[in-house]
Amino acid sequence: MRAGTSGTWRTAARHALPTRLAAALSLCGALLAAPAIAQDAKPGVRADGTATAPAASVPYSAFASPQARAFFPGMLAFGAKAPPIGGPIAASRDFYDGQNCGRAELMEKLYPVKLKRDIIAGVGVDVVLPAQGVSPENRRRVLLNLHGGAFLWGAHSGALVESIPVASLGRIEVIGVDYRMGPEHVFPAASVDVENVYRELLKTHKPGEIGIYGCSAGGILTGEAVARFIHDRLPVPGAIGMFCGALVDLGGDSSYVAPMLNGQGVPTTPPLGLATLPYLRGADPDDPLVQPGLSPALLARFPPTLLITGTRDFAMSSVVHSGELLHQAGVPTELRIWDGMWHSFFSDPQLPESKQAYAAIVGFFDRRLAR
Repeated sequence: MRAGTSGTWRTAARHALPTRLAAALSLCGALLAAPAIAQDAKPGVRADGTATAPAASVPYSAFASPQARAFFPGMLAFGAKAPPIGGPIAASRDFYDGQNCGRAELMEKLYPVKLKRDIIAGVGVDVVLPAQGVSPENRRRVLLNLHGGAFLWGAHSGALVESIPVASLGRIEVIGVDYRMGPEHVFPAASVDVENVYRELLKTHKPGEIGIYGCSAGGILTGEAVARFIHDRLPVPGAIGMFCGALVDLGGDSSYVAPMLNGQGVPTTPPLGLATLPYLRGADPDDPLVQPGLSPALLARFPPTLLITGTRDFAMSSVVHSGELLHQAGVPTELRIWDGMWHSFFSDPQLPESKQAYAAIVGFFDRRLAR
């Protein structure tokens, strides 16, 4: 099933960044870094429901951990150094690869694993196994991780950041999928790659033994992949996780409030959404294979789903709305929201909130996957 093994793959330290500055911006907060809107002199609500307010100071969440409070300013300062999303793709990939290599190097020390590169169905993958061995109850189970990165970056190192803690704590095999990304490739290339890997796993696993999860763009891709499975008459996996990524486009309160809480000001225009991503160039935004949340009939066939976000995540409203759509469709759904947390906050492994998120992910798949 897994041909072309090239041996153990180790994270590169050449790009490693200071751990305390390693921040999670997988879908790229630059998408929402619009100029601040002019503040009205007095607070109020217009006839169309638009709220106005004078300039204000918002304290950091009293419910977040002291570690998160200390980390937050450095995270924002580091994120401001990210190359513009419309700039040369090589610069962005080098920047985020350096960030993720530093995270993965730390994670390997905190969460011991065995790593190797492999190929499944012609698609490159990173196989992550717990150093202490897969637990007896997980012998037949496997997780697919679909990394974040705006469908532009995150291959290998980003997949390891999302896979290492889950594999180690859950004592389960996690396979990070190196799916095709923009700008070189466009929709549905990534969904096709995920489906090909999934089809191969179905030769040796029951559908209920397979879980799929991803963060940011990877969370979006998780929903798109399941929609494609249903469209192509494949059985759905046992459970999925969509973290800081949704079944619908960006929108709602958080797309305006979160940038303000992250020091960027309130955007002057509607949030930049999926259509702005090079990977989705030319895709029909009303296609349920792009936004599965547009089809209640499709959602009704989704497997149990875990949703994770934070109150300072610009995608929070879309994630919360996705949870409601799944609930209305009768899908067993769990929604976890951490106060004061930003987009992909659990990419930093030292935060207490990150550890809580890892435990939530491990517990969810343990409960939902077939034994």
